[in-house]
Amino acid sequence: MSRPLAIFDIDGTLVDSRASIHRAATEAAQALGLPEPGYDRVRMIVGLSLDDAMRTLEPGLNDRDHAEFVAQFRAAFGRMYAEGHQEPLYDGALEHLRRLRRDGWRLALATGQNRKGVARHLAREGWGDLFVSAHCADDGPGKPDPAMLFAALKASGVEAERAVMIGDTAHDARMARNAGMAAYGVSWGFHTADEQHAEGVVHVASDFRDLESVLETFASGLRVVEPS
Repeated sequence: MSRPLAIFDIDGTLVDSRASIHRAATEAAQALGLPEPGYDRVRMIVGLSLDDAMRTLEPGLNDRDHAEFVAQFRAAFGRMYAEGHQEPLYDGALEHLRRLRRDGWRLALATGQNRKGVARHLAREGWGDLFVSAHCADDGPGKPDPAMLFAALKASGVEAERAVMIGDTAHDARMARNAGMAAYGVSWGFHTADEQHAEGVVHVASDFRDLESVLETFASGLRVVEPS
């Protein structure tokens, strides 16, 4: 079989960070005396780089207050990690990644998290050897800029037509479209299926078995190439 590339988002796709991100945003707002943001507002910013996400959440802040808002968000996560918190993997996520690797896929990560957050996830048991590369907002422009995807393609030696982006938000879909790459979504994360389809997602998977099936269909349609 040919060796395609699957590039995964982290938050809302592989890792269930819904509660922790909402908690951090709420604590950051409280620290600045801002109204507590509802979950529906917070979920729409997930996937963006932290600076862009917090600017989108509270666009009226001046530069000093915005910087403090970002710092308080980071501090909230720092407190959670000091308490031993770790966002759980979605059921079936690790098994899905392992199956793809066994089937000959290359795997990469593209996330709005910073490099420290990526390192924390790569330290999870069983993750270290799964991914060819990992790309994040610290590396350059964040989503929906395609820079992370272009870096993943270069690291894997794969052309865009042989790669797919798998995420849970419209930001992931726009990034994939900007890179000339197919986008697949998942239904269990931050954005709804309709929100993802509106940005050109090919299919929104209902579970990891469904995702595996559509990825098999994608791979079967590729021309066969010699393994590298």
